[in-house]
Amino acid sequence: MKYYIISGEASGDLHGANMMKALYQVEPDAEVRFWGGDLMQNVGGTLVKHYKELAFMGFAEVLFNLKTILNNIKFCKNDIAKFQPDVLIFIDYPGFNMRIAKWAKKQGYDTHYYISPQIWAWKENRIKAIKRDINHMYVILPFEKDFYEKKYNYHVDYVGHPLLDEIADFKLKRAKDFRLVHKLDGRPLIALLPGSRKQEISKLLTEMLQIVPNYPQFQFVIAGAPSLDYTFYRPFIKNENVRFISKDTYNLLNNAFAAIVTSGTATLETALFKVPQVVVYKGNEISYQIAKRVINLNYISLVNLIMDEEVVTELIQKQCNAQTIKMEFEKIIHPENRTQIFVKYEQLEEKLGGIGASERVVTKIKQTLRQV
Repeated sequence: MKYYIISGEASGDLHGANMMKALYQVEPDAEVRFWGGDLMQNVGGTLVKHYKELAFMGFAEVLFNLKTILNNIKFCKNDIAKFQPDVLIFIDYPGFNMRIAKWAKKQGYDTHYYISPQIWAWKENRIKAIKRDINHMYVILPFEKDFYEKKYNYHVDYVGHPLLDEIADFKLKRAKDFRLVHKLDGRPLIALLPGSRKQEISKLLTEMLQIVPNYPQFQFVIAGAPSLDYTFYRPFIKNENVRFISKDTYNLLNNAFAAIVTSGTATLETALFKVPQVVVYKGNEISYQIAKRVINLNYISLVNLIMDEEVVTELIQKQCNAQTIKMEFEKIIHPENRTQIFVKYEQLEEKLGGIGASERVVTKIKQTLRQV
């Protein structure tokens, strides 16, 4: 069979690579052509476009690069038409993928979508295009199944979250000498995950680090963003009890006693490593007020969204200050509170369906293939 896969971001490259591994396990002779990155390329198949050529974020950047984006869409359609795949698989990246899906469905291609656009958070009107253009949808968050099926009468398959596979795989090959490698002492480690963008790191790390002098019994460690080096973080680090590591966040979380984490996928990763956490977020006030009116969610962290209750404390905007962070940090280092958090984390992992998301999505795709 011939498979055409489109992922346009680093996360899509990761999940796409694991899906391709599972595909080759059951179909070694599969022909795969894809848009992705190094991880997918290392598995096999033919790389058409690297996601680094597609990374246009924000209204201004998209507008400035509109010609390139339109050329990429045209090129993609032509490439699919030449390849004539039996299956077309989209991985997240909705701005691009939904445009290709609209064309592909009209051309008669079998369209599959792995990792749904987050239309439950915003752009809910995309449901019309999804119902029209996507033959099969595979979701990774348990509440997404009810959202699609009960609210919009659109069948989807829940396959579990691929992060479970990533973390399980990591634990098999984790670094045993993490403290020695990073010259850390024997005190309990507190992981600080201030995000990946310069602006959010500047705001959040400043607040996080103000609590450090109060806790000499702990060692605080900043997890650096992959795209930024130590020179960016150095001006923030004014206490000798703060260390910095780069490109080793999973090892940090695997050894951490507690964490302060910026809202995003990192909150779920932290929970799956069973690390009690305080979730923080502080953005531009105007952007935040706009987002509040556009995004219809009760929580901002994936942990709370999945559990539909406040398992981890969320400190947003004005609440995100050193005094409040310290108050909530005190709670997550208290033994009784930690026990309650661990119980909820176990329930969270059960909700996510266990390891094997990549294998399950491949099985579902193979089961639903149209007989030609």
